[in-house]
Amino acid sequence: MPKETAVYTHGHHESVLRSHRWRTAANSAAYLIGELSPGLDVLDVGCGPGTITADLAELVAPGQVTAVDTAEGVLHQARGTAAGRGLDNVRFAVADVHALDFPDDSFDVVHAHQVLQHVGDPVRALREMRRVCRPGGIVAARDSDYGAFTWYPAIPALDEWQHLYQRVARANGGEPDAGRRLLSGARAAGFTDITATAATWCFATPAERAWWSGLWADRTTASVYAKLAVEGGHASAGQLAAIADAWREWGSQDDAWFMVPHGEVICRA
Repeated sequence: MPKETAVYTHGHHESVLRSHRWRTAANSAAYLIGELSPGLDVLDVGCGPGTITADLAELVAPGQVTAVDTAEGVLHQARGTAAGRGLDNVRFAVADVHALDFPDDSFDVVHAHQVLQHVGDPVRALREMRRVCRPGGIVAARDSDYGAFTWYPAIPALDEWQHLYQRVARANGGEPDAGRRLLSGARAAGFTDITATAATWCFATPAERAWWSGLWADRTTASVYAKLAVEGGHASAGQLAAIADAWREWGSQDDAWFMVPHGEVICRA
């Protein structure tokens, strides 16, 4: 089975982790919570700094959560998150979703949040997630859909940002509009019992606007995404600076509103 071929577009700059640390099971995996119960064994793929992982661990305790990511550095943060919450039912490992180092039928639930948009072969990844899921278990995935992001007021430079991000992500081997493709991908991976849903994040209060616009302004000029955009010939440093300014302009508007839609699938093995 091939190893990962895509490049993680965002990297792990502080502006990226600022977003990841905000995520919880409630705001990022609500579609899955009703399927969880004490005693289940869970694999959390692409766990990042571990905030969703920790919530899952609390929900299934005394069941075990195995949290994996491709980056050892971010796993150090995830270990700290679990330790800070006093959790003793979480273990961590470096892993590639295309070739998971676990036997067949190892977990009751296999979960991936914002992962499939970044991998080189999402159908193969879903097949591998299915392989390690026990019969009768659940494979759950949730991904945003950049092409469906919507905001107000209209600021032309943010349209440029949206198209630029899509170009950079696809050049790196990913698919930024993954949310709308999850049902299709799950079917292609061999699942027949699939529940497909959608949910959103919405940023509209002054604090939310400041947070969302600030992290994207910083990400646009200082993250791996910025480096890939320039080195790939997709944008100049000056163009990125202008887009960062547009993010700050949007965030300063009293009537600013931003919606991030997500596709979700629960697939029964």
